[in-house]
Amino acid sequence: MLHAMPTTPEPAAERSADEVNEEIRALWFRSGGMLNVDERREYQRLVMEWATVSPDPTRAA
Repeated sequence: MLHAMPTTPEPAAERSADEVNEEIRALWFRSGGMLNVDERREYQRLVMEWATVSPDPTRAA
């Protein structure tokens, strides 16, 4: 018997900007302030994630 699988992935649980920021800080700390190629890719991914979940300061009024 075949079971139907969803064709779209379930959305990942969104982390808060503070959680992502903490991971960015930890990455910089572990690297000693010098990111290698893989760490730079991870940093860029994290910054994009942070920008997505950060509150928009233009709406804060």
